[in-house]
Amino acid sequence: MLNTGSINADRVLKYFEEISLIPRGSGHMKQIADYCMQFASQHSLKAVRDNADNVIIYKRASKGYEDADAVLLQGHLDIVWQKEENRDIDFLNDGLKLISDGDFITALGTTLGADNGIAVAMILAILESDSISHPAIEAVFTTDEEIGMIGAGQLDFSLFNAKTMINLDSEDDDTVTVSCAGGSDFIVTVPVNRKKVCGTQAVINLKGLKGGHSGVEINSGRVNANILAGRLLNHLNTCTDFDIISINGGDKANAITNNCTICLSVKNANDFKSAASDYLNVIKAEISDREPNFAFSVAVNDTCERNVISDIGDKLIYFLLCSPNGVVEMSMNISGLVETSLNLGILKTDDAKITLHFALRSNKKSAMKFLEDKLKTFCN
Repeated sequence: MLNTGSINADRVLKYFEEISLIPRGSGHMKQIADYCMQFASQHSLKAVRDNADNVIIYKRASKGYEDADAVLLQGHLDIVWQKEENRDIDFLNDGLKLISDGDFITALGTTLGADNGIAVAMILAILESDSISHPAIEAVFTTDEEIGMIGAGQLDFSLFNAKTMINLDSEDDDTVTVSCAGGSDFIVTVPVNRKKVCGTQAVINLKGLKGGHSGVEINSGRVNANILAGRLLNHLNTCTDFDIISINGGDKANAITNNCTICLSVKNANDFKSAASDYLNVIKAEISDREPNFAFSVAVNDTCERNVISDIGDKLIYFLLCSPNGVVEMSMNISGLVETSLNLGILKTDDAKITLHFALRSNKKSAMKFLEDKLKTFCN
């Protein structure tokens, strides 16, 4: 196996910094695949790129390891694009701005991309080094993992000789994990009818929540802004009069939603603003220990006719209030392991429909199927 004791950490961080400058959100893999192919060319390494922009780089065994079995190293190229509400960044064209305080590396107002950028950087450093004793290495960089392991599903396995694979998509550098959770996207699309009503526009912004990766932080108690919106609207429905214009929160199904914007038409602007602010202050105090940066705003604008949802407003509130979200089941065999979970990552309102996109995870197929069936029944 690999003797990685002589990996230069500075080279790992150097490559991490380089790939952080490359836009590489899921679905936008060309630039990072180009980079990997250029790396292979610069280091005189054989490389293959397929139609899904997966890249495989081969490195021959070092002296004395020619007869050892090849090892496959794997990491994925894409990252989840998420940003703080006030962060001005064009993810399609801009790289990430890294910040280091000596002990930790973060990104300015965005996700860091260490999932799985650190694996890519480590593998590149291994491929670059001539001081590491190793068998033949087959390094595979897969694409669009975050939206369903799409690249991995299109790999041509005849391109590999290795029988042992080390996947470096982990949060711990001193732990070997033998496990894999299956994933499923559950998308609910609900057509809506609209009518014109005369009222005052009220806009509620829920922001400052921690968010995070639904596969890593789902058991950390982080508040999902879409679910919080359902709680708020259910309360306001008991004490105020309003119609829903739109609710929009999140743009990645596998990211715990950290902000949500609710647009309503209200009858009495002052009463509504007071009721919403009072209840949000209650929530803020309740979750302050786990969401210290939670903030909100309630703004009332002009009074005029607006197109509001006319038919399913109450059903939407009920759905958001009662929808399962977060940890569904913990493993009884492995301490601390989330066995089954789901995350309402996207809530989007268009003129003619509302879309709710859940990311489901489980390491048991039967449990995943049960959760899908539960959601189907709930939606009906």
